[in-house]
Amino acid sequence: MVLLIHHSISPQSRKIRLIMAEKKMLFVLKEEEPWNVSAEVRKISPSGELPVLVFDGNVISGNYAITEYLEESNPQYKLMPEDLKERAEIRRIMDWFDIKFYNEVYKYIITEKIIKRFQLKQAPNSKILKAGLNNLKFHMEYIDYLADKNNYIAGNTLSLADLTVAAHLSVIDYLGDISWGEYKNAKLWYAKVKSRPSFKDILKDNIKGISPSVNYTNLDF
Repeated sequence: MVLLIHHSISPQSRKIRLIMAEKKMLFVLKEEEPWNVSAEVRKISPSGELPVLVFDGNVISGNYAITEYLEESNPQYKLMPEDLKERAEIRRIMDWFDIKFYNEVYKYIITEKIIKRFQLKQAPNSKILKAGLNNLKFHMEYIDYLADKNNYIAGNTLSLADLTVAAHLSVIDYLGDISWGEYKNAKLWYAKVKSRPSFKDILKDNIKGISPSVNYTNLDF
């Protein structure tokens, strides 16, 4: 049995779920609150960060370690090209969103709208939230640019870059904070990615106490 310890609002967890779905893997999910990780999970993942992959007595923790493992151990469904320059570009985009987007957009919006509400029982700080939404505009313009250049985010075929970007956007889109009408190319690309079978379970995610935006499950938004 392959077990993924995750949380539905973790974009890194969503990315791993998408990768495994694209590679036709069977797996089960165990949810952990990222702000209250259990002692059991900390025992097998010292960083206490999600996601964590458990299989056949083995444990792999860390977003990048799991991503590389899944790509290398399931070569029949490739999400990385053979060309070294193309692979470098995919890794650059993954790094951009897993670090830059995460720190400049996700942390601001998710902390204020979700983590403060459920962990700290506090109201959001409007100034911090506004800063995150302003940062989002910059990143959406960049996605729009990348989607205009290529058929997919990093080239002509679906890759780990697409799944990474889509995983991050899906969390923000759940909250209804993306003005899709302003980003035609990004919208067309995201509609194409979220229409894939691998996205089906992501669109079923439900954050307790928060209803998804009207566009979240709409494949033709």
